[in-house]
Amino acid sequence: MKLLLIADGRSPITRRWIAMLKPLNYELVLISSYPCEPIAGLYKLYTLPLAFASQGGSQAGTGSANLAKQLISRFRPLAQRVRHLLGPWTLSKHVGEYLNILEIEKPDLVHAFRIPFEGMLASATQPGIPLVLSTWGNDFTLHASSTGRMQSMTRKALRRADALMSDTRCDVTRALDWGYNPQKPSLVVPGNGGTDVDELAHITLGIKRAAPPQVINPRGLRSYVRTDTFFKAIPLVLAKMPEVQFVCASMEGQPEAHNWVDQLGIHDNIRFLPYVSQPELWREYARSQVMVSNSTHDGSPNSLLEAMALGCLPVCGDIQSIREWITSGENGLLVDPADPASLANAILQALNNTELRIKAANLNAHLIREKAGVDAARARVKECYERLV
Repeated sequence: MKLLLIADGRSPITRRWIAMLKPLNYELVLISSYPCEPIAGLYKLYTLPLAFASQGGSQAGTGSANLAKQLISRFRPLAQRVRHLLGPWTLSKHVGEYLNILEIEKPDLVHAFRIPFEGMLASATQPGIPLVLSTWGNDFTLHASSTGRMQSMTRKALRRADALMSDTRCDVTRALDWGYNPQKPSLVVPGNGGTDVDELAHITLGIKRAAPPQVINPRGLRSYVRTDTFFKAIPLVLAKMPEVQFVCASMEGQPEAHNWVDQLGIHDNIRFLPYVSQPELWREYARSQVMVSNSTHDGSPNSLLEAMALGCLPVCGDIQSIREWITSGENGLLVDPADPASLANAILQALNNTELRIKAANLNAHLIREKAGVDAARARVKECYERLV
C-alpha cells in the first residue's frame, strides 16, 4: 500500500507515527506542512508550507527565520489570530501543487494529521482516493470556530473525509456536530501512534527521582497552555517547599519565559531546556516527581502519556479530554488552568503525598500499556487503513 501523509514533519508526533507504521511495510510519502529535516522510513518527502509556515516554522536557522520565530514568540496570540484570519485563504495557491503530487504518487490512501491546515488542503483530494482525517484535541475547541472561513473549511474537510481518527472520544462527538457523517468509520487512537512502554523503560533504566524534588513542564510556550498560571504558581510552591526545582522544556532563550523568571525572582529554582530529543525528555520525566500540563484546549498530549508511563504524577488543567485519562485524586490531579493557587496546591499535594504518587504510577503503567500501547494502536490503524483501501 502507498500511503500519503500530510503533516508537520518537524513534529515528534508525526515522526513517531511514521516509526509506528514501519513494521507494516507501507510505502510512505510525506507532504510536510513545514520545512523539516529528512525522516527515516520515507519513500519520498515533499514540502508545502501552509498558512505562513515558511515565515516562522523553519528550523533551518537563517537570520530571517529566527527573527520571525522571535516575533511570533513575543506576539503569540496575535500571530495565531492572523493565521486564523488569513491562513485559510492562502491554501488555494497550494491546491494545484497538491493535486500534482497526487497525480505523480498515485497513493492508495491519504491521511491528513489535523484539520487546520493539513486537512483543509486534503479536502481537495479527488473522489476515489480514501481520505483519513486526524484531530488532536484543539481542532474544534480552539481553531474551528475562530473565523467564518475556518468554520466553513472545517466542515468541508469533515464532509470529504472517509474516516476519522481522533486521540480523544470527545473529539469524535464534536466532529459529528461539525458535519462528519456518523455512518462513516471513526477510531480513537493516540495521536503519536501509541506509546512504546518498553522503549521508554529501556532508555530510562537506572534513573532515580531527583533530590531535591523536581517538577517538569514539558509543554513549552503554546497559545492554549496557561504558562502564566504555571509561573505564578511557582513562588507559592516555594513559599512552602523552597528546595523544589522546576524544569521547563523548549523555553531556553524564549523572552516570554525569561521575563516571567525575572519578574518573579525565581532564577535559582528554574532550569530552562532547549528543544530536546524525545529520549532526553523521557529521562527528565524519570527524574521528576510531578509533570505539569496546564492547558485550556488539548487532546491526549504525547507528553502526558509518556509521563504517565514513566511514573511521573500528572497535574493538568481540568478539561474534558484530559478527564478521559485522569481521575483527579487517583492517578493524577486536575486543576483550574487559570488559578495559580489551585495549581500550586496541587503541586504541593503531589510532592507531599508519596502514597498517591506510588498508587498513581502503578495505575498509569497499566493504563498506558493497555489503552495507549504502540502494538495495539498499530493493529487498529492497520485495520482501518486496509478496510478503506
